[in-house]
Amino acid sequence: MALKSKITEFIHGLISYDYILFSISFTLFILFIVLGIVLRKKLFFATIFILLGFLVLLLGPSLGYIKMHEYLFKNSVIVTSVKKLNFTPALVLKGKITNESKKNFTRCRITANVYKVTSNKWKNYIKKLKPFKKMSISLENLEVSQTKEFKMIIEPFTYEKDYNISLGADCQ
Repeated sequence: MALKSKITEFIHGLISYDYILFSISFTLFILFIVLGIVLRKKLFFATIFILLGFLVLLLGPSLGYIKMHEYLFKNSVIVTSVKKLNFTPALVLKGKITNESKKNFTRCRITANVYKVTSNKWKNYIKKLKPFKKMSISLENLEVSQTKEFKMIIEPFTYEKDYNISLGADCQ
């Protein structure tokens, strides 16, 4: 059920630029396949166009979506303070988010990931992929060049050793 809701949320979050990107990628795929068929007598060029068509079909929408949303919804999130509470198993995280795009945001989802730290750099990389604590909040109406402060409470937080926190924001 969780996968179905994530897919539904993704589809409902698509904007008109996404549909244009997907249609251009599909059109280029068809164009390269047709060029590969037309040039079937020249095997080298036909193979190149067929492979290029499938690369455009597979990588175009996904990489294009990521890069386009990085450009359209550019923001920066910084941590201003982290404090572990003494009498409650919680972590208070304060930060700031800034809208760096040319468009107003109606909603921003800020996510904090807490992950363990070790002396091994390869283990640290793997631990970043699977945080042991995750918390999200939503902010509404962030105008162009506006900075808003936010506060998150991550609970229950009972970890006593070294940890790092990474912040990210997904705005629309």
